[in-house]
Amino acid sequence: MRTVIVGAGEVGTSIARSLAPAHDVVVIDVDADRAEQLKYELDVMTLSGDGTSLSVLRAADVASTDLFIASTDDDRTNLVAAETAKTLADPFTIARTKSVEYLRTWELTRAAFGVDFMVCSDLLSAENVVRVVGLPSAVDVDPFAEGLVQMAEFEIDAHSPVAGQTVAEADRFESLTFAGLFRGDELFLPRGDTTIEAGDRAVVIGSPGSVQAFASDVAPESTPGDADEIVIIGGSQIGYQTARLLEERSLSPRLIEQDHDRARELAEMLPNTVVMEHDATDTEFLAREHVDEADIVVAALDSDERNLLVSVLAKRLGTDRVVAIVDNGEYVTLFEEIGIDVAINPRQVTAEEITRFTHSGIAENIAVLEGDQAEVLELKLTDASELVDRPISEVASGLEADVVFGAITRGGTLITPRGDTELCAGDHIVVFVETAFVEKLTAMA
Repeated sequence: MRTVIVGAGEVGTSIARSLAPAHDVVVIDVDADRAEQLKYELDVMTLSGDGTSLSVLRAADVASTDLFIASTDDDRTNLVAAETAKTLADPFTIARTKSVEYLRTWELTRAAFGVDFMVCSDLLSAENVVRVVGLPSAVDVDPFAEGLVQMAEFEIDAHSPVAGQTVAEADRFESLTFAGLFRGDELFLPRGDTTIEAGDRAVVIGSPGSVQAFASDVAPESTPGDADEIVIIGGSQIGYQTARLLEERSLSPRLIEQDHDRARELAEMLPNTVVMEHDATDTEFLAREHVDEADIVVAALDSDERNLLVSVLAKRLGTDRVVAIVDNGEYVTLFEEIGIDVAINPRQVTAEEITRFTHSGIAENIAVLEGDQAEVLELKLTDASELVDRPISEVASGLEADVVFGAITRGGTLITPRGDTELCAGDHIVVFVETAFVEKLTAMA
């Protein structure tokens, strides 16, 4: 598949890195130095120029392109680039936008702006926050198989009852599979006798009920579903969308916004949210409002630096769990290293969603883990698949790849995979696989 990507920032680079091994990729960026760097870094063709320019798109041979992705940081640039590409040919166009208003306009016809598929960074980020809120001890949560299956990643701290247990001891749930463990920079597939250590990040796949039950084992003091007291700091679009989605779940969060006009606007749009007009860096105010007693604090200001400050303040006050929006991907590790529980990077969330969509037809769904070290894929097996009519033990031994079968759905029913489980055409399989082996696995499905 020939793909043209406009924008070589974090989003465009991540998408190009994912697609480059198996596709013909061209990346366009206004920064000539960045374009040149990417050419050698990812071994893709690059062009320096304006992605909305007809001449630049002609030079990129958009006329013979299958997929066109506009992923710059500017919404209007992305929309104009997609529209311009449509004047040259009829590639499938994907546009990234921050504005939910553009998304709502596009949803009216699914064809506005010359865009075939639109990805809204702010809404996706808010949805990620809400999923984490729904499973308080997790650092990442993704649904698969139309909600029948859930993947969750948990950081095991020194006080967790699970720390020091073997996988066999910790896995006491019928419909749960331990898929992988991240320890430092190392990824390995756990066995029954593998000891779970403090600091590990454990990835589990199973029914939502079993994942929630395991979450209770990881952190008994943070029972899933008990996160009723939620404070959102910042009335940004992500902050607003988070509050709106929480209201849809019959929750009543509190939201702190310093700007008078914005606070008034939010109060009118969010009938079940208590909007407080104040500076969230005022520690006396935070203490007076008992922010330390909140189950979760969400830092959703428009500045990474301010989000870092209010996150640290919330932690120092005694808040159990802090989720922070981190716009610069390079800061994610910094937030995590100083003790912020979950750092959500809108650019990475967006890149993951676009990558998932580009795999449609190959993968039904995808989650990228730990800086692209591993992926969780949902694959639908066809009659022609090399995997069907074979037991999982035979398939796994023949793959010569680091892969774990996490769950199977068959006819809308969840099946917990075992070594003697035979795969059938029509099955949806959810697998944990090291990124290097993704192409090999998907080719067999």
